[in-house]
Amino acid sequence: MSKVTVVGAGKYGSTTAQRVAEMDVVDEVVLTDIVEGLPEGLALDMNQASSIEGFRTNVVGQSDGYDKTAGSDVVVITAGLPRKPGMSRMDLLEVNAKIVGEVSRNIAAASPDAVIIVVSNPLDEMTALCQQVTGFPHARVMGQAGMLDTARFKTFLGWEFGVPATDVEAMTLGSHGDTMVPVPSLVKVGGKALSEVASAEQIERLVQRTRDGGAEVVALLKTGSAYYAPSSAAAAMVKAVVTDSGAQMPVCAWVDGEYGISGVYLGVPATLGRGGVTRIVELDLTDAELAHLREAAEAVRAKQADVAGLV
Repeated sequence: MSKVTVVGAGKYGSTTAQRVAEMDVVDEVVLTDIVEGLPEGLALDMNQASSIEGFRTNVVGQSDGYDKTAGSDVVVITAGLPRKPGMSRMDLLEVNAKIVGEVSRNIAAASPDAVIIVVSNPLDEMTALCQQVTGFPHARVMGQAGMLDTARFKTFLGWEFGVPATDVEAMTLGSHGDTMVPVPSLVKVGGKALSEVASAEQIERLVQRTRDGGAEVVALLKTGSAYYAPSSAAAAMVKAVVTDSGAQMPVCAWVDGEYGISGVYLGVPATLGRGGVTRIVELDLTDAELAHLREAAEAVRAKQADVAGLV
């Protein structure tokens, strides 16, 4: 039986569980949380939608441990505090490190063969922490960031040039934060290269809005952070793993020589399958874009080193 666990039944986690269930690619989705009754109630509600939405996946809730998660093929970690207006992702570092560390130990005990997708912030650091705590092979621990950041980039590009986001090709690499690297040279809008339709000023403005995409949502919501687009991104990664599709996606993955970078978790394009990250894809970047990616790697490396001492 194929099983996916989502840890954390907040808006991000519950919406991810719903999206995975409605994809109908696994037998069971387990939703866990420390709040008594919350995941069980949400699971009951989701199951009652199955005949309407037409999915067969069973959703199970658990608030008293991890035994129902045992043997999961994929585990998505959403647990942790969300950002509030004025907070950076790094402001969450210490408190979320303790939460993600504890969750990672429980996952490793219950599902030693799982692929883990981390979405808790600060993303790059929490992904490195999860791998350190579990001791899993690097390929089986990845972070969700690039899919979300790329989706935001595509949305802003589509609005700017009056085309659907589905008609935009784009890629965002680097960190999930200030050293994010949207890649203008690879953008196509309605089949045309970005340089053909946009000025340098437009490109820089769109790149910066993409870097600030999460903060823009947080500032508007005031009491939470994004979860519709992030959950779509996480669910797409889950589907690629459980179906062994080999789909190429930008994810936070362990880089070991690619792009001249080694020994760090970083946002890069990768193919995903049943074993997790099956290959890092090296794109043809401009010299400036490659330099920005390497700068991001060094910034993330320093922060990941700091995290190592927190658990």
